[in-house]
Amino acid sequence: MIVAITGGTGFIGKKLVASLVERGDTVRLLTRHSPRAAEKPSLVSMYECDLVTVETNKLSAMLDGADVLYHCAGQLTDPHSMSALHVDATRNLAEAASRQVAHWVQLSSVGVYGPVSEGIISEEAEFNPVGEYEITKTISDQIIADTANRGGFSYSILRPSNVFGAGMTNNSLFSMIAMIDRGLFSYIGKLGASANYIHVNNVVEGLVRCGTMHSAKGRIYNLSDHRTIEHLVEVIAAALGCASPWLRIPKPIAQLIGRTLGRIPGFPLTQSRVDALVNRSHYPISRIQRELGYNHVIAMEDGLRELVEVYRNPDSAS
Repeated sequence: MIVAITGGTGFIGKKLVASLVERGDTVRLLTRHSPRAAEKPSLVSMYECDLVTVETNKLSAMLDGADVLYHCAGQLTDPHSMSALHVDATRNLAEAASRQVAHWVQLSSVGVYGPVSEGIISEEAEFNPVGEYEITKTISDQIIADTANRGGFSYSILRPSNVFGAGMTNNSLFSMIAMIDRGLFSYIGKLGASANYIHVNNVVEGLVRCGTMHSAKGRIYNLSDHRTIEHLVEVIAAALGCASPWLRIPKPIAQLIGRTLGRIPGFPLTQSRVDALVNRSHYPISRIQRELGYNHVIAMEDGLRELVEVYRNPDSAS
């Protein structure tokens, strides 16, 4: 199978490239900067150009005849660049891929449904994105669906929750691990808050199934691995070999602290962290399990233990 990938040098993309090479696929990788020789994946054809500025016709060599295009390119940190990459570049790429690529797999996010604080969120939930990243990813998804509906290609959209694993750029879980290790972590509010995370290897498994299974065509899938905050923290504490936290702060007090002190650089209890620690939402994965036979390849508990090892020995991250 001939596959093309954008974002293949990122956190998720690197794992996807490795998985596809192991499958024996012919892999074409679009990248802004060609990696150093020692880092260049073997058995991968590199196409060096910037999705935001490249002319549509220059993408043809990478896209022509591809069985699957995995669109994993994303901007997580710079809001000023998100529209250019998620919207403008996706539109240009979709135009170039139309009738050249057989199937498009879009890496999206459950953020398109908005900051839901409680309840079950399925693939049928209404869009309510808040924030530049979520808004632009929602538009990007719609561009792909519209192009596919015009006969450009078939498509699948995968929407993971918070992706974690060794090598991740988001440090929120590492911050939690450090707080637990130092005996400074406190629960907030009532028992049973949600931890909605998904290991990067599971995201790769979902992407590959979306790219290789006929039943995935025209379908959207959420992907998450749900636990309670209490369970997540207990697993981390056990891996650290320290006592499980027991202190619990009432939600109104934590929210007041977050609002008043959370803007101080380095202060651990920000408003966003309070919101995360009291969230009671859940993203079921019954659709992808039923239609694609998906199962997690790594449990959240094993992934958390992996993170603790990286926390103790940063050089072990790969």
